[in-house]
Amino acid sequence: MPISFQSTALAAGISAFLIISNHAYAATEAISQPQMETIVVTATRSAEKIENVPARISIIEPATIAQSPILQMSDLLRNDASINMVQNGGLGQVASIFLRGTESDHTLVLRDGVRLNSATSGMAPLQFLDTTDIQQIEVLKGSASVLYGSDAIGGVVQIISKTPTRNSAFASAELGEHQTYKSILGADLFENGYYAQIRGQRLESDATKVFDLDELKPASYDQKGWSAKVGSKQDRHTYSLDYSYNKGRNFYVSCSNEDKDYNCLNYSNAAQDFSNEMLNLRGEIQLLPAWELHARLSQFKDELNQINNVDFTHNKTQETEVYSKFQLTPRQNLLTGITHRKISGDIVSYGTAYEDDNRSTGYYVQYQYHRDGLNTQLGIRLEDDAKYGSHTIGQAAIRLQATPLTSVYANIGTAFKSPTLDERYNSWSGSPNLKPEESISYEIGVDQKLNHGLSTGLSLYRTKVDHLIVNGPSYTLENLNAALYQGVETFLQWENGPWSSKLSYHYVKAQDDEKKQDLQRRPRQNLTFTTGWSNGIYGMNATVNAKSDTPDYQARNPGYTTIDMSAFWNIHPNLKLFSNLQNIGDVEYKTSSYGSGLYYMNGGRLASVGITVKY
Repeated sequence: MPISFQSTALAAGISAFLIISNHAYAATEAISQPQMETIVVTATRSAEKIENVPARISIIEPATIAQSPILQMSDLLRNDASINMVQNGGLGQVASIFLRGTESDHTLVLRDGVRLNSATSGMAPLQFLDTTDIQQIEVLKGSASVLYGSDAIGGVVQIISKTPTRNSAFASAELGEHQTYKSILGADLFENGYYAQIRGQRLESDATKVFDLDELKPASYDQKGWSAKVGSKQDRHTYSLDYSYNKGRNFYVSCSNEDKDYNCLNYSNAAQDFSNEMLNLRGEIQLLPAWELHARLSQFKDELNQINNVDFTHNKTQETEVYSKFQLTPRQNLLTGITHRKISGDIVSYGTAYEDDNRSTGYYVQYQYHRDGLNTQLGIRLEDDAKYGSHTIGQAAIRLQATPLTSVYANIGTAFKSPTLDERYNSWSGSPNLKPEESISYEIGVDQKLNHGLSTGLSLYRTKVDHLIVNGPSYTLENLNAALYQGVETFLQWENGPWSSKLSYHYVKAQDDEKKQDLQRRPRQNLTFTTGWSNGIYGMNATVNAKSDTPDYQARNPGYTTIDMSAFWNIHPNLKLFSNLQNIGDVEYKTSSYGSGLYYMNGGRLASVGITVKY
């Protein structure tokens, strides 16, 4: 029997068994789960209840992340209705994030404050990031450049890693279709506020084909790495040193011969070695009862080396940041900070070499006022860029608890994005005279609690980007006069004991403001529905994700709908079984157009089962 069929049958069997067990168990010994307050840090640089943030922010919870170690960052993010994830195939293939219709390099991706966006493409290497040690993921929507500088026109995705709280050790393994498996080993030490952590992991997969040509082989993927963390959390000071390193090899589709009109004459499988390395030293000290001082020194390296040719891409980002939070009065805080960043890239692309770096220093101030039912933010940043001069950006936001069940908010903010090295220097479309992109965003929203565990929310936003960088008629990049993104985001959520459901809908019209033409790879409509049941011992979950069609290069990508299912069983406090069915219907859909009538395809179904043993 083929292993793919065995994995599917086993995953389906375990899912069915666990679902049946859920109902039997619920009838005899349901365990009520306490409702925990959701705390976020991305919007204000300090712990804040999510209902007090004057912006739309969503959370990917720890339980979702832990359910399947095989899942990539792109898999975790695609179930947010405001995000269109475009991945050219399955594991290890290029993944682009379009948040609220903005460009794929308009979303800043951070891990514990460390910038992961590269100097060359402007995007984070989502397809190569390990998801082993993630506590939660925060998605802050809308302009965020006051606190984070360049790249945050559409918003910020922040990965929050785990911090040990007790002594423990665990081993986890997951086996799936297409000869896919992942294994993880980890241990935590904790004593009197001092802690240490270590993780090691390995992921391999034969994967699936990524292109709609039958003669091309599947694109296999191999990744392994380790991470370590030491630190201390005391009453008046906190510090930590984090290190992670991941490397591997992935195959992808390459064009080995083009005609004079850029039509590909020959497609083939190519391979590349990748690696990413992060070092993050952080500290916090309570100088006075009302004065906190924070500091960070970090470096992120992201490298690709092609197999069988001389091309490579080496990126490095180094940052130093110091900021303080001063409590002026019990209701007023003042956040002030300085960030110095150096980004560099060394590239050989199609035999053409280019190398460059850039430095920038940002100075920012944010004033916060809060009292019962009222939270405000007012911020300004001066960014001094060595290549593009100075930029002054600002933000103002307010959230008001109008009634005990109704909360309204509004914000306005400006942002900017410097051209990447690829946009300036690449051999086929680069233009060294590009200007930075600049934006202004407006947003209003309301959150309403209803009866019987129901709640709902609505957001309306408008973002205008001047000097948007696009491909011109001669395939050379140029600055567009302006692009306009207008959208609405809404949700309906229900929680009742162990049951929870959430229906989310996002509509965006992303257009060239002059020609009124839709921009590529932005479906106007995206709907997600997630429902689940969990009592802490058994659990099940199902997610429906539906997108409308979207324009793309020389083509239009059809809309599609996928369904994912998962289940788990904590047999014992030290033993957990889990099962996942990703894209249960094995729906084949086109993710992006290559031109000439050819498309990249999705990764297909991935059924898997796993086990975790912990102490």
